[in-house]
Amino acid sequence: MAEPNTLYVQMFGNFRMKYGEKPLTGEKIRDTYFTSLMQILLHNVPGGVSRDYLEDVLFKERDMENRHQALQTIIYKTKKKLQKMGIPGNDPIILKKGIYYWNPRIPVHEDAAEFDMIYEEAVSAQDEEEKLRLYLEACYLYKGEFLSTYTGVLWASAEARRYREMFCVCAEGAGEILYHRQDWLRMEELGRYAAKIAPFSDWECITMEALVGSGRYEDARKLYADTADYYLREQGISPSPRIMEIMERLGNQMKHSYQVIDKIQKNLTEDYQNIQGGYQCSYPVFQGIYQIISRMMERGGQSVYLMLCTLVDSKGNPMREGERMEEMSERLGEAIRMSVRHGDIINQYGHGQYLVLLVNTTRENCDVIEMRINRNFIIGRQRTGVEYHVNSVVCEPVR
Repeated sequence: MAEPNTLYVQMFGNFRMKYGEKPLTGEKIRDTYFTSLMQILLHNVPGGVSRDYLEDVLFKERDMENRHQALQTIIYKTKKKLQKMGIPGNDPIILKKGIYYWNPRIPVHEDAAEFDMIYEEAVSAQDEEEKLRLYLEACYLYKGEFLSTYTGVLWASAEARRYREMFCVCAEGAGEILYHRQDWLRMEELGRYAAKIAPFSDWECITMEALVGSGRYEDARKLYADTADYYLREQGISPSPRIMEIMERLGNQMKHSYQVIDKIQKNLTEDYQNIQGGYQCSYPVFQGIYQIISRMMERGGQSVYLMLCTLVDSKGNPMREGERMEEMSERLGEAIRMSVRHGDIINQYGHGQYLVLLVNTTRENCDVIEMRINRNFIIGRQRTGVEYHVNSVVCEPVR
């Protein structure tokens, strides 16, 4: 329940303010000077901010005749705006001996300051139950990067790094305690929350360990494949060695209950009804198939080619991201699937890119497949095209 005479400030994720239950929004909060001034002042309660430092933050390298006068004007306008927003009193911002302060008569509740307090209590707590409670409280208070839309501001960027490191300590500490307690449900919730709030930071490892610990092996396999695809699709990178090592180790722990071979084979067999075109799969599966085929080539003598298909614009450059790129990428995937054979393997490698493993074919047939994809993909005077790169899958002899 919000206190009626308190200013509530959200610094994690998007910057927001509300006075009691009333959100402070509108044109005033989008004023650059107003917003910058409020952010730094409200993050430095009760210590305040020196006039010189405040001028450096607001004006940066700008050549101004009278910075003190310019700052006084901004302070005056800010006070007027706060009054119109419903903040009581004539002096919400006060100046003492060259230091600007937020008036202590108007209580401030800032999420980042609360996080700092909980974090200090957590790291110093001796009781494990209390430490876990505080770690989790801090984690769920962290709603995203500190002032995430103001990363170009030096002081905000430095604070963002500090809070990110503190969040990591809390998440890893809570995850370790939950793991030893085998509290898989809360551990899974923590992992999924951390991965959502701080993406591309390997938090999927916590979720993976929870899924394996609770025996949900199929969910763990799906998470492994989805994570690898997500990292490639959104960032064009593979998951870090740490997450791959942990997932590989955990994958080796997965066991199935005893089943007769007929039932096992039935579960392995693909349902061929209504299936057309190539086999589309996640990157980890694609990688595994590639490695298996490379081994089989040691004795089979098959001819296998790896094809990379990339969406390009009318000038031959990779398409830029956007709604049209997503639409064209989906169309290209369908064109590829309908152009290759049943036994060929397809993976969406990244934005507007597909990998195709063409099994038991020739280099000439690769050219035929390229033309077939173009026929299925290019419509009328469509300016978007496909760039192809093809390599032979050469098996290195085992020494």
